[in-house]
Order: sequence, then C-alpha cells, then structure tokens
Amino acid sequence: MSIAENLEKMFSLQGKVVVFTGAAGDIGSAIAEGMAAAGAAVALCDINKKVLDEVRTRIEEKNGTASCHLLDVTKKDDIVRRMEEIVKRYGRIDVLVNCAGINKREGFMDVDEATYDRIMNINMKGVFQVTQAVAPYMKQRDSGSIINIGSHNTGSILGGCAVYGATKCGVLSFTKSMAVEWAKYNIRANCVSPGHIKTQLTTPTWAHPERSKYLLDRIALNRPGYPGDIVGVCILLASEASAYITGTEIRVDGGCIAGGQPWPYDTEF
Repeated sequence: MSIAENLEKMFSLQGKVVVFTGAAGDIGSAIAEGMAAAGAAVALCDINKKVLDEVRTRIEEKNGTASCHLLDVTKKDDIVRRMEEIVKRYGRIDVLVNCAGINKREGFMDVDEATYDRIMNINMKGVFQVTQAVAPYMKQRDSGSIINIGSHNTGSILGGCAVYGATKCGVLSFTKSMAVEWAKYNIRANCVSPGHIKTQLTTPTWAHPERSKYLLDRIALNRPGYPGDIVGVCILLASEASAYITGTEIRVDGGCIAGGQPWPYDTEF
C-alpha cells in the first residue's frame, strides 16, 4: 500500500456526514471547508444565511458536498427540526462540531444580566441542546465523534472574559461527561481549544499595539494563530485515526499555555 493510500485510509472523511454549528464564523467555516476537502458531506448550521451560502459555494466550487441549515442554538425545537432535516437528507450524522459561540469583553462587574444570559445560552446551553439532539442518531449507529470548540480561557483567563471563560470551562466539562457516558456506544467526545486566533472579530485586538505585544510575548511560536491552524486536528478527531482518543482537550495555541516566549537564558544552541 502506498503512502497516499495509507494516509487516506487513516484520515479520509469520505462517506462521513458532519454537522457544524457556528459554520458562518471564521473558525467554523475553515473547519467545514477542510473537512469537505477530506471527503465529508457537511451540514452547515448558523443564523447567518448569507455567509452560510458563501461557505457552501466555496465548498461546491471545489467539488465538495454541503448544505445550509438556518439554526438558532438557543431554541430547542429549532434544533430538533434541523437535525431531523439533516438526517432525512443524508441518512446519518457521524460527526458533530459544536463551534457556535459569542463573547463580549467587559469587566466582571460590568456584565449585566442580559449579556450573561445570552453568552451562557449560546456557548453552553447551545452545546448541551445540540448534542442532546444529535447523540441519539449516533447511538443508533453505534458510532460517532463529537468535537467541541473550547478556548484559551479553559486554562488561562484573560481580563474581561469572565462569563465567556466560564462557558468554555463548562464546555470542557461537558466534553468529559459525554466521553465517559457514551463510550459504550462508541461515541467519542473531545475538546479543541484554540489559542489567540486572528479572525475578523479579533483583528482590532491584533491591531492594538499594547494588546498584540502582550499576546505575542505569551506565544512561543511568536505569531497569531489562524483559522486554518485548527483544521488538521479536527480532521484527525473526525477520522478513524483518532479511534482511541476521547475525553481529552487538545490545545492549538502556538505554545501559549506551555509558557510562551522564554526569558533570556544562556545557551550555545
């Protein structure tokens, strides 16, 4: 068997159906396009129809398979209908990528109840409700992979991220519960936690002279992450190459949590 054949056997997503929430976002769309290029049929879910259509078009232009599904992850009835719609279209759900999420950077004492509820409802309750709707379909097939998108804030909190950080820590806890409870159905669950990723939403942060220096000083690879940096590990977790990986958090952060830029030290290397 050739190298290409071996790699395809391990990592191909051919024949798999992947459901994405937050598919209109920079990270969600990058993962969706990457998985489609690896052979998956991708069901793109979000509230932003215009951007969903653009993502689908890019995938189809590269001969991939994709469909768009308007979904508000805070509405349980909407979630149930969309999952039924997807299963009716494709016949199965093999992989779920929970990527929908929001944030509002403000101090702990500045958060009002409405903001607290909105972040909690999308970031935590959304993951909970979508996964509850999808898991029974995976159980029927005795197979599945759930990929929850976490955050740098599961391990190191930034100022102004109190509620967001709490939700992402909750998502990590959800991930471990899913892995433990559903292993008997061959359903795996893992959390991918991006570090400081440059997206449309974070461009002002990276353009800020003080904040960008603060971040780069804490990233060993001394550069921002990009949505494309998240794709490979998600393909791994969706594929058979990760058949014995479950209940874990994988950080894609350029060495940020590991220690960032080292202090000056003597070395001949």
